[in-house]
Amino acid sequence: MRGFRFELLLATTALTLVVVGSGLPSFAAPDNEAEISAAVPMPEPANLPPPSAADLVPLGTEPATGATPPAQTATAGAPGNPPAVGAPATTPAAAEAPPAPTAEPPVLTVDQHIGEKIRDLFAGKFERVIDRRYKPAIEAFYSARGYAPLWIADGAENDRAKAVTAFLAGVDADGLDPSDYPAPSFASSDLAALAEAELRFSATVLTYARHAQLGRVHYSRVSADIYYEQVPPEPAAVLGKVAAAEDVGKALESYNPPQPGYKALKAKLAEARGKDGGANAARIGGGAALKVGMSDPRVPALRERLGVGGEPDDLAYDKPLAEAVKKFQRQRDLPQTGVLNGATVDALNGGSRHDRDADLIIVNMERWRWMPRDLGNAYVMVNIPDYTLRVMDHGTQAWITRVVTGQPGEKATPLLSETMKYITVNPTWNVPPSIINNEYLPAYEQDNTVLDRMGLKMERNRDGSVRIYQPPGDNNALGRLRFNFPNKFLVYQHDTPDKHLFALDKRAFSHGCMRVQYPDKYAEVLLNISNPKDGYTAERIRKMYGGGERDIQLLTPIPVHLTYQTAFVDDAGRLETRADIYGRDSRLMAALKSEDRRIAEIPIEHKEAAVQAKDVPVDRGSSTIKRQAMRVPTQQPGPGQQPSFFLFGLFR
Repeated sequence: MRGFRFELLLATTALTLVVVGSGLPSFAAPDNEAEISAAVPMPEPANLPPPSAADLVPLGTEPATGATPPAQTATAGAPGNPPAVGAPATTPAAAEAPPAPTAEPPVLTVDQHIGEKIRDLFAGKFERVIDRRYKPAIEAFYSARGYAPLWIADGAENDRAKAVTAFLAGVDADGLDPSDYPAPSFASSDLAALAEAELRFSATVLTYARHAQLGRVHYSRVSADIYYEQVPPEPAAVLGKVAAAEDVGKALESYNPPQPGYKALKAKLAEARGKDGGANAARIGGGAALKVGMSDPRVPALRERLGVGGEPDDLAYDKPLAEAVKKFQRQRDLPQTGVLNGATVDALNGGSRHDRDADLIIVNMERWRWMPRDLGNAYVMVNIPDYTLRVMDHGTQAWITRVVTGQPGEKATPLLSETMKYITVNPTWNVPPSIINNEYLPAYEQDNTVLDRMGLKMERNRDGSVRIYQPPGDNNALGRLRFNFPNKFLVYQHDTPDKHLFALDKRAFSHGCMRVQYPDKYAEVLLNISNPKDGYTAERIRKMYGGGERDIQLLTPIPVHLTYQTAFVDDAGRLETRADIYGRDSRLMAALKSEDRRIAEIPIEHKEAAVQAKDVPVDRGSSTIKRQAMRVPTQQPGPGQQPSFFLFGLFR
């Protein structure tokens, strides 16, 4: 105790010296032990029981084995305690780290297992599921979503897939065939089979989007004189749009043409088929022949037509349905096979006027798919079989006039969409090589004064080719105005000195260009749309007529659409039909009804006839022109006939 009090005294003295040295108020240090003891506060005694013998451990002894050491006893060198005297210091780095707990492998869901199978398909046999052209885009789509399935949830078909299936079953309302868009079965416990079904259904959706936007038949398979700039839907964008859509039906419907003309035909198709409650409500679509064991979206409609019971979503062509088909075949004197083939479908749908109208409407709806989705705020629409030209401005018809179009055959007016950029006043007519070779050179052989009498000039170009042209004037074949929209077929719209043809109902007389009945008014309408501040009128344009060419640029170019509408809805809401003057309806319908339609959408290349007039020596003093290396055969007149240029040669 005395040692303790001595240490306390030293501490107190040191504290006093600190206080004195710091300038703080000092206090008197205690003089004796009694004062020191009185000055030091002592802790209150704890109210604890006295220690027992068990609490006492002899000095130098260790606790018994298995006994818990006292709480105040600590291991030398343990964390939080200083190392024992003489013992080497232990650093934290030298201390052995406790072993990390073993992580449990993650448990994958059924959909995640399917995702792994989808990933495997991309790495392996992708081509047997989806066209390899789509692989990069579709793989990018699935990769971005961690290969999670789009059509499957918890290993079964999800609501999105069911909604798409229901939509595709009704695409006949848009003139498409539901059998072109089969829905795979998701009723399987095989994960690999489900992964394949997932990708097959994505392929079905992409096929529909492509057909709805571009058409089932590529225009090149109908004729070589059709050309449209088409933009195919991007596969990943299609799937992404459907994945994000709240209404998948609206998302898929958006790939159809948005134009009012298309929508009006769609309504007339429903009327022709009796979809408004008529007798033909359960019309059966065309497609591949159905046998027992196959599935097809047409099955529910077929059940309804033949009165065979079944669930609305049952797409299986089973034995009871095949027997009903066989009975129907027996009633119609068809081979009793029980197979739903093309002849049976035609018999089921009948051959009424409504069906003929439906076919015609479908053909024209298909042609709408070829055209640009955006026709322009203002545009020109020529309907070749109707022989009319309309100027549309922000959805309103600004003007309409009659036109003369190309003759059937090689002189047919092509179908295209291009942009009108300028109008030429007092144009020079440069005779196309085809007319030079086929008409004017044969006539020149017979009479070397014929060109002069017709007001035509002929000269030799530096490359040896022959140029025949007609200077501007009242009798110029192009009249006083030419409307230029540069295109690969070298056709345009123009005036004509031969006005009497506009009085005829059928006006297919030109070499491919379109002759406009009132070209000065046409120019006024176009220029008031494109150059509204210039104040052009028909009278002002007529004052520009003279001997020299002059171009008027359209400040805002105007799209020109050359179409072939043999069925359309007029302003009164009536279905109008026109003669198929070029035979294009029949060719397109045959392609649409072909049992192997898979190749119909693949474009084909046409070798354009190379029309050259070079290597044609011209001797103005001779009635003979040696035509050499002519690649376009000359059309010789028949017995007793005059060369065709006397009727059409001047008028492109």
